[in-house]
Amino acid sequence: MKAFRIGPIFTPPSLSVAADGTSGTLMLPNATGGANWEGGAFDPETNVLYVGSYTNPFVLVLEPPPAGSDITYINGGGAQLPWLQGLPLIRPPWGRITATDMTKGEHLWQVASGPTPKAIAENPALRGLEIPPTGTATRPVTLVTKTLLFTAEGWGAGPVLRAHDKATGAVVAEVALPGAVGGRPMTYMIDGKQYVVVSVAGANGAEIVALTL
Repeated sequence: MKAFRIGPIFTPPSLSVAADGTSGTLMLPNATGGANWEGGAFDPETNVLYVGSYTNPFVLVLEPPPAGSDITYINGGGAQLPWLQGLPLIRPPWGRITATDMTKGEHLWQVASGPTPKAIAENPALRGLEIPPTGTATRPVTLVTKTLLFTAEGWGAGPVLRAHDKATGAVVAEVALPGAVGGRPMTYMIDGKQYVVVSVAGANGAEIVALTL
């Protein structure tokens, strides 16, 4: 981590070649936050809010602009995140679902959004250790219904839709999908039958998948 500038909240981006020998500012959470555009899912019957979030460091780098530009600096990008023996320096879960009681302002439970990535579970530095689910550093999406909470890990993760017990976060079912989920699920009912719909991107390109019992 010595390669980067580290400071309190609101520490600004720094130069790729700075006078103090650093090459950018290390930021946590990400520049786009831990919970972003996909928002959360609110249950009006129980006043519980379910939010998917992730934790992934980000390097903010400033570099001189290309020729012909009058901008003083541009976002350099491309800086390598600090890893140790192929492992993130921050603790898991890297992706999670949090249930919050909005009446009391208290967290009811928090679970990892998905299993431990293969690259982590099979890392030689962790050989012989029991690694619990860590989730992945992607933004999980949520959909709450009268009986279940549906979640998915988001783009870049496993192509799976999960159904959770709303009260505990325990996974009660997993449904394989043809690609990773790229946005929030939705639900509707026709002739007394309820459907859950997700947008996915996989080997067949972009698809809309509708699921029902």
